[in-house]
Amino acid sequence: MEKSHELELTQMRKSVEKLGFSTEKYGDPTLMRFLIARSMDTDKASKMFVQWLKWRSSLVPNGFVVESEVPDQLEARKIFLQGLSKTGYPVMIVQACKHYPPKDHLQFKKFVVYLLDKTIASAVKGREIGNEKLIGVLDFQNITYRNVDARGLITGFQFLQAYFPERLAKCYIVHMPRFFVSVWRMVSRFIEKSTLEKIVIVTNDDEKKIFIEEIGEEALPVEYGGKAILGAIQDVQVPTLEG
Repeated sequence: MEKSHELELTQMRKSVEKLGFSTEKYGDPTLMRFLIARSMDTDKASKMFVQWLKWRSSLVPNGFVVESEVPDQLEARKIFLQGLSKTGYPVMIVQACKHYPPKDHLQFKKFVVYLLDKTIASAVKGREIGNEKLIGVLDFQNITYRNVDARGLITGFQFLQAYFPERLAKCYIVHMPRFFVSVWRMVSRFIEKSTLEKIVIVTNDDEKKIFIEEIGEEALPVEYGGKAILGAIQDVQVPTLEG
C-alpha cells in the first residue's frame, strides 16, 4: 500500500470505530475501494463502509446467498460465468431476453448479490484480497418489450455502486435494439458518472473487435466472437472463500 494512503486508511479505521463498528476483519485493499469511491474523503468512505456492513447483515445475514433462496431467478439460466479475461477479471454475461420483471423483488435483490458474490469469488485464489474486479456483458439480443426491466437494471447498478464499490472493471452492452435506447437513457440518470465511464455500448464492427480483443477469445463464448463455451452461473464451481 502506498505510504500516501496510510494516513487515510488509519483515519478511516478510527472513523468507523467512532460510528460503532469495526474494520478488524477487513484488509487495506477492501477499505481502499470505499476511499476511492468517495474521492479519498475518509468521513464519507467510513459512512459508506458502515452502510455496507448494515446492508450486508440485513439482506445476507449468513454472509452469502444460497441457491435455494433464488430459485425463480436461477431457473431462467440467463446469467453466465466465464473464465478470466486477458486482464485477469472474471466475465459475467447477462442474456436479457431470458429475463422478465420479477414479481418477488426481494428474491431479485438477493439474486444480484448471489451473482456478484460468485463472480468475484471465481477470481479469488485462496484468500480474498479485497480489490478483485469483474467484467459484465449485458446482451440485449432478441429482447422484446416484455423483457424490459428498468427497475431491475437500476437495482443492479445501484448495488454495484453502493455495496460493491470499485468492483466493476468494465461493462459492455451488446446488441442494444433501437427501441431500448430511450429506456437506457432513463436508467443512465440513476448511474453515477464514475460508473458510466466504465460502460461501453458496442455498436459497430470496430467496437466489436475491441470488445473481443479486450476480453480475450479464451474467456469470451463462441456466440460473442470468442472460443469459450457458455457456462450458466449455477453450473460453475467456485472455491469457498477463506476470508
